[in-house]
Amino acid sequence: MGVTVRQADADDAVNGVPPRWVALPETVEEVSAVLRTCAERDLAVVPAGGGTKLHWGPPPERCDVLLDMCCMNAVLEHAAGDLVVRAQAGVTMDALAAALADKGQELALDPPFAEYTTVGGTLATATAGPRAFRYGTARDLLIGITVVLPDGTIAKSGGKVVKNVAGYDLGKLFTGSQGTLGVIAEATFRLHPLAADRRWLVAETEVSDDVLLRLAASQTEPSAVEIDCPDGKNTTVAVLVEGSAAEARAVALREVLGDGTVTAEAPEWWGLILRDEVLLEARFPPARTVEALAAAGEAGFSFRGSAAAGRAYLESRDDVPEDELAATVTRLRARLEALGGRVTVLATPYEGVDRWGQVSALPLMRRIKERFDPGRRMSPGRFVGGI
Repeated sequence: MGVTVRQADADDAVNGVPPRWVALPETVEEVSAVLRTCAERDLAVVPAGGGTKLHWGPPPERCDVLLDMCCMNAVLEHAAGDLVVRAQAGVTMDALAAALADKGQELALDPPFAEYTTVGGTLATATAGPRAFRYGTARDLLIGITVVLPDGTIAKSGGKVVKNVAGYDLGKLFTGSQGTLGVIAEATFRLHPLAADRRWLVAETEVSDDVLLRLAASQTEPSAVEIDCPDGKNTTVAVLVEGSAAEARAVALREVLGDGTVTAEAPEWWGLILRDEVLLEARFPPARTVEALAAAGEAGFSFRGSAAAGRAYLESRDDVPEDELAATVTRLRARLEALGGRVTVLATPYEGVDRWGQVSALPLMRRIKERFDPGRRMSPGRFVGGI
C-alpha cells in the first residue's frame, strides 16, 4: 500500500503495551489503506500524535499497530481573510501557532505540552488551557474534520465556513473520543486575531468565590482567571487581559482582587502540567471554586486551573500506594460530586483506581462505539467503561 511501516520497539509502547508494527502514513488515503488492511486482518490500532498523553487512560487491551501521525504535519490551507485554517492532524500546536502568527492570527487554544502535542492529539483528548474561559475549547473552535473510520472509510463533517454546521457532526463526536472511534486526519478551525497586547495581574492571596466571580464577570473582559495552589495552602491568582488598553484594564482588575502585580510575562506555572504520572481533572461550578480547592488540597493534590471555567488539573504531591490512591480518589470524587462537580483520573499507574466513577451516558457511548467500531479494533479498552 506504499505506507512506511517498521517493526516496533520498546519506545513505542502504549502505556506499557508494545505494538508489533508502527505505520507512518503521509496522507488521508494512506491512513485509510492502513485501517482497511488492519480490518481485513483483525489488527488493533492505536493512533498517536506527539505521544505526550499516551500514558493517559488505561492500557489498550491489545495493540498490533501504532499509527504514528508525525508525517502528516502540513498546514493545508490558511484562509486569513475568513479567519480559518485547515491542518493535518500531526501538526504540533506550536508549529501551527508559528504559521498563523505570520498573518497576525492564532488558534486560541493553549493546551499543555504545546511544543509536542498535535492538532489530532489535542482534539482526541479534548485538553484545554487557561483561555478556554473566553474562547471555548477545541470542540468549540473546530468547524470541520476529516476522519478515517475503522474500516478505512474516509468521512468528513463541517467545512471551512464558520456557519456551516449541518448533518452528522463528527467533529463533536470525535473530540474527546481518545482514538476509540477512528483516526482524526485533518481539522479545520476558526481563528482569532492575535491580541495587540497582554497583561497578567498576579497575586499571592487567599481567594473567595465572590471575588473570583467578580473577576470573571468584570467589564474589563479577562481572557482567563487561573489559580495555582501547589501545596494545598498557598494560593496564587493570575488574571489575563488581552487586547487594547490591557495595562489599564489589568490595573482596574486589581481593585477587584485587592492586591497583585501587573506584568507582561505569564507566571511560570501558567497553563502547565508539571507532573502527570498521577493526574486528575476536576470539574466544578465556578461558584464553588474555594470548596473544590480545599477538597483537592486536603486530598493531597496540587490545584492548577481555571476558577472562571470550573476546570482544574490536580497533580499528586506525593507518591502513594495503589490502595491509598484509590480511596483518596473515591473520597475526593464524592466531595466534588456533592458540589455539582466530578473527577476524572487522567493518568495513574494503578489499575485498581476508578478513573471515571459513574457515567450516566455510558449506555449511549457503548452504542456509538458499537456502531463505529463493531470489531473493537480502535484503541480497545482505552476509554470509559472499557470502550
